[in-house]
Amino acid sequence: MKKVLFSIFAIAAFTFASNAQSVIDAEEGRNPNDFYQQGIVVGKKAMPYPFLRESDVVWKTTIWRQIDFNESFNQFFYFPFETEKNTQGRVNLVNLIINAASNGEFDVYENDDMKVPQEWEKAYAFLQGKQLRTRQGEEDEFGDVEEITDTIPEDFDPASAKMVQLKEYWYIDKQDTRQKVRIVSMSFKFSKNVLRAGQSEEVTDWTFYVPMDDMRVRQVLVNANAFDENNDVAERSYDDVFIQRYFDSYVTRESNKFNRAITDYLTGEDAMLESQQIEERIFDIESDMWEY
Repeated sequence: MKKVLFSIFAIAAFTFASNAQSVIDAEEGRNPNDFYQQGIVVGKKAMPYPFLRESDVVWKTTIWRQIDFNESFNQFFYFPFETEKNTQGRVNLVNLIINAASNGEFDVYENDDMKVPQEWEKAYAFLQGKQLRTRQGEEDEFGDVEEITDTIPEDFDPASAKMVQLKEYWYIDKQDTRQKVRIVSMSFKFSKNVLRAGQSEEVTDWTFYVPMDDMRVRQVLVNANAFDENNDVAERSYDDVFIQRYFDSYVTRESNKFNRAITDYLTGEDAMLESQQIEERIFDIESDMWEY
């Protein structure tokens, strides 16, 4: 009986000591801002797309669509654009891509054909605007003061990002007769100040193109969680966002014989209806394959 009680006491003492040591170890390596150890995206790897044979693609179309950051649903892409304030470990899509490209983690291209690489220094210089500022010069012998206009370069502002453009391939895989989509490129539209005819003018234009099917790009996306306003610990990376289609967008162009965008032949409400009709036609193709 004494041996049994001694064994129970020894086991309890060992368990208590182990738990106490675990608490001490956790306290030593813990971030004071966290009340539990967080490691959701640590060591997470992007999952390669399944191999696709050319003979298995029985239908394909190319779609260009835009994600507007002004849309309420899409604003998790845009905020927080400040990098100096306390962002609670969050990073928006623009800063994520800019920082990774600046560190040489992947290549960028001049257009969505992904054939001509673009030097990052040149791409980043495009993001920096120029502003005219007037200052007072020295007084001349007649007492007049001349105004001098200087050209001041502006640093890149993440808040200048307006929207994202995606190029996608929609196709039907013969192996399972399902319609699938593959995003192949992404570009940002930025606004900046440029000099025209001696005046500073704000312009908006597309910039460099990011190869979205490049595993280096996908690894950057998978290592950053996108904000979910319904759950702070939702395990949804930016890679998951694009794969799961967790965004609001509209079609701006479909591959066609004229090689033109919707806005080249329609405007206003007619352009919106055409965009919706393209979406519906694409989704109907899969279901129509099962009709007898």
